[in-house]
This record gives sequence, structure tokens and C-alpha cells, in this order.
Amino acid sequence: MTPGEQGTSPTARDGKAETSGLERAAAILGAFDAAHRELTLSALVARCGLPRSTTHRTADRMIRLGWLDKPQGHYRIGNRLFEIASLAPIRLELREAVLPYLQDLHSATRTTVQLGVLDGAQILVVEKITGHRPMPMLSQVGGIVPAYCSALGRAILAYSETETIDAVLDAGMPSRNPRTLTSKEAVIRELTAVPARGWAVEREEGNIGVSCVAAPIFGPSGAVAAALSVTGPTALVRADRAGPAVLLAAAAASRAYSTRR
Repeated sequence: MTPGEQGTSPTARDGKAETSGLERAAAILGAFDAAHRELTLSALVARCGLPRSTTHRTADRMIRLGWLDKPQGHYRIGNRLFEIASLAPIRLELREAVLPYLQDLHSATRTTVQLGVLDGAQILVVEKITGHRPMPMLSQVGGIVPAYCSALGRAILAYSETETIDAVLDAGMPSRNPRTLTSKEAVIRELTAVPARGWAVEREEGNIGVSCVAAPIFGPSGAVAAALSVTGPTALVRADRAGPAVLLAAAAASRAYSTRR
């Protein structure tokens, strides 16, 4: 026991150890993303920033808890975390209310549809339907996309408080390609145009050749809660054609979600 711990109660010491353990587990979980779904121990150490022995010991404990799996020597997120995540209200309530309208929209447009919520300065993809036209360059369920240059993000920000908009835009707007809008003024012009037509547009700002149209979903309080979108090749996803279908689906989803709770 160190001198600083001599006057510390066992409960306080246990709480400190527990917090440290949770922080280590969080660092390991944070090493995984859509581009790094499976990691060797060396890769996990490099990405989580913990010492190798600490990473190995903590990861083994997480495997026993079901938080991680380790098939063929590669670490990946365990099924237990997937089971727990499915209980989160944003997945359970929002997804169940909106999913039928996502399916209808996919049937009508025959292209990828997504459901997203604002998470800090990013959009968290809550649900996605791709059908027979997979688009691997898009984020998977649980992945994130920047709010400032995505139609999902703009559909939500257009109906958000000024403080929320400023926080997102002040977080940084790096260019993803030459067509990405990276000035605050340009993005705000896009947001201002959304309420008049009902949907937001992103024209190849994330991936060249891919465009997206999104509309907001409102919750029980009348505040914007999420957005749904159609995404696909620019030649197929034209705002004048996809916009009305997206708006209709979002309006129906808003009614369903608003009356569910």
C-alpha cells in the first residue's frame, strides 16, 4: 500500500480499481471500428494505447465475460455486447417503430436506406437495409458518419437548436473529397434550405459517385429525434425523385414513433 492509500478506505480503493478496469475495457472496445472489426494482439495494443501485458490480461477477462471473442487468434466484439446494445432505447424503441417504413422506402426506391441519430458531432447509423445493391463504402449499423457533410446529419441539424448546430460545425469540417462542403456558411445554407422542401441532400461529399437524400423523424415532444435516408449512385438517387418518397416515409415514421411512447 502506498502512503497515499494508507488513509483510504477499502471501498474507495475498490472503486478506484473498478474505474481503472472500466477505463481499460473502454480503451480496448474503442480500438474497434468499421474498418477494424478483427485485431491481432499487436494491432489491439497499437490502437488502444495500453501496455501489451495490460491489454492481454484485460482482453482475456473480457473474453470470459463475453464482451470479446477470439476466433483464430484475432480479437473481435463479442455477442454479449451485441445483446446488451439491442436493449438500448435508441435501438429498441426507435428501430421497432421506424423499421416498417424503412422497408417500405427500400421497396419503393430499390436502393440503400439508413436510419441515423445525432451522437455528438457524428451520426450513429442505427439501421440499414441494402438489399441486392450492396455499398461497402457506407458505414454499417453501429458505424458513424460526419453530421456536417451527410444528408442524415443535415436533416437533423436543420431542425436542431442553434447551440447544437454550432457545436457540430465547430468540431471541425475536414474535406473528405474535393466536393465536400467545409465552410460553416456553405453548410448553413444547406440547412436553411431543408425545411422549405422537407429533405436534405448530400451530393458526393462523402464518396464520389454516391449521393444521399434524407428527411427528419420527430419524436413525441415534437423535437427532431432521427433521420432516414436513401443512398446510392448519383445517377439513380435524384433529389427531385427520391425526396418525396423519403419525406413520405419520414412523416409516417414520425407518427409511429410519436405515438409509441
